[in-house]
Amino acid sequence: MCGIFGSIGFEPDPQRIDIVAHRGPDGRGWETYLSPKGPVALGHRRLAIIDVSDAGLQPMGDASGRYQLVFNGEIYNYIELREEMRARGEVFVSESDSEVLLRAYMLWGEEMLPRLRGMFAFLIWDDRDKRLFAARDRYGIKPLYIVAHTRGVAFGSEIKQLLGLPGISGRMNVARVHDFLASGISDHTSETMFEGVFQLRGGECVTIDASRDVAAMEAQPRRWYPATAGDISVSEGEAAERFRELLTESVRLHLRSDVPVGSCLSGGLDSSSIVGLMAQMMGSGAGGAKVNTVSACYAEKSVDEKPFMDAVVAHAHTEPHFIFPKADDVFQRASDITWHQDEPFGSTSIFAQWCVFEEARRVGVKVMLDGQGADEQLAGYHGGFSYYMADLTRRRKFKQLLTTILERNRYHGTSISEQIKHHIVPLLPRGLGGLLRRHHRALAQHNWLGTDLLRDQGNPRTALELASDELGLPPATDLRTLCMTMTYGSNLAMLLHWEDRNSMAHSIEARVPFLDHPLVEFNLALGNDHKIVGGDTKRVLRKGMAHVLPESVRERRDKLGFATPEQIWFRGPLRGQVEDGIEKTLARYPGLMNAQGVRALAKEMLDGERPLDFTLWRIVNLGMWGERVGATL
Repeated sequence: MCGIFGSIGFEPDPQRIDIVAHRGPDGRGWETYLSPKGPVALGHRRLAIIDVSDAGLQPMGDASGRYQLVFNGEIYNYIELREEMRARGEVFVSESDSEVLLRAYMLWGEEMLPRLRGMFAFLIWDDRDKRLFAARDRYGIKPLYIVAHTRGVAFGSEIKQLLGLPGISGRMNVARVHDFLASGISDHTSETMFEGVFQLRGGECVTIDASRDVAAMEAQPRRWYPATAGDISVSEGEAAERFRELLTESVRLHLRSDVPVGSCLSGGLDSSSIVGLMAQMMGSGAGGAKVNTVSACYAEKSVDEKPFMDAVVAHAHTEPHFIFPKADDVFQRASDITWHQDEPFGSTSIFAQWCVFEEARRVGVKVMLDGQGADEQLAGYHGGFSYYMADLTRRRKFKQLLTTILERNRYHGTSISEQIKHHIVPLLPRGLGGLLRRHHRALAQHNWLGTDLLRDQGNPRTALELASDELGLPPATDLRTLCMTMTYGSNLAMLLHWEDRNSMAHSIEARVPFLDHPLVEFNLALGNDHKIVGGDTKRVLRKGMAHVLPESVRERRDKLGFATPEQIWFRGPLRGQVEDGIEKTLARYPGLMNAQGVRALAKEMLDGERPLDFTLWRIVNLGMWGERVGATL
């Protein structure tokens, strides 16, 4: 896990890699090369995980000096790939997965990408042909940003590395800020919240030809991994067995490390499954090494998951570490978290995750496995029920529909009238459904986003619609298409962004076994009835994890994740800071939002006249972002 930088045409600036020293405190590399388009620079900050010797230092070149690599991530099947290449006569001088990646490119070129099993963002400079090749893993676990200007092209692991380059003013991208404020969604397009800064999306690559001194170099990304889903038909028992096999194999590969490995533990199904499988493989119950788990806990019962954490700890015989994030620390840490995130973030749950990685570093764990990604593939969010119920209606499965309504009411407290209302929207034509969502948002929120600026530059469509369109995904009308949209187009990309920055801020490598591509492809291909049944979400996971999870966890039906008692905090000890933060944002960006509508919305939420959601934090954090990174309107 590392930080990388690469540029062509711009004046080489070693500070561009040192800005992200937190991503790689174990080593630094910086090299420059020549091209007809101007100087070429490659930079690397190393977090040593596999082959911690100096043989893994980067930029890493081949013996001839033709190819140079900077790489961020892990290739989990590097041992198998190395043996395959050795059988073809390749000779290796290190035990690192980086060398495997470099030699795979030398042997197979771009065709090596489907062979890789892992998370990665890398740059490879071909000094003979004067070409730079960049690629990102299938699901965008590891970040890679790009700036293309008449002067040149530059890549970085974080946006802050690219700010200040010629042509990059630091102005906000109003359309994407609008999406964030309106829906809490970010990372759903190739654009960022900064004008002129883009990202390679998961499953994309690009080749930059610097062999000629032309006015502008082509920097057009192309997909190497299609955003699609298969369609398989298996019984419930077969699905559960295959799911367990695939997840077990993924966890086995994700345990490959030359440094200590632990796991985040929220007490939910996903992280608990990871911990349970890790414990089995490490022999925790039989006197083997115990899994170090780190968990965030609260005294507030509304978000307290410690009983579930305790059940997993007892079942898996882990070495637990509990932290207790405090309300007073939210605003104290928020500025630093925002700087590391590069863009404003959607809720204070990120604060809890930040504290978890901070504690992992304190106890000496350098690699942390996490349960990220399962909800998107398996319809783990409660919003998935609307799509499931809509599909049951289309198929005239009225008995199943009634069972679902009644069990949701019993298990989750969701009123029958609310369920009926929400399940109608996925049944509507796509354009009409989106129109109703936007109209409802404007009415429900005092039209607080109804300014001339946002009408002129904002997004007239929903973030989910944009995400689907950019990748050519089908409209989200049932669980299968919803899961595709959330996995490839939205939600997951945003969560991975937050996790990468939070972990790397503390020099921790976060690994996500649920995003091993054979597992993802299987999950996306499963029919709706393997995901939601009655009032249960993630049915195949619950069945597959029998005897791995304690029953109290396997059968739980609530969902929290890395939540914070935001409602209690904002209406209580943090109310004054929230109100001040809102005013600071309105003052920093006058005309961006309807100030009167914002204040009315905030008062109603803080007074308890309407539910308090993440909207207020988004408004507050937008101002923090502007203050910390200097984003201008």
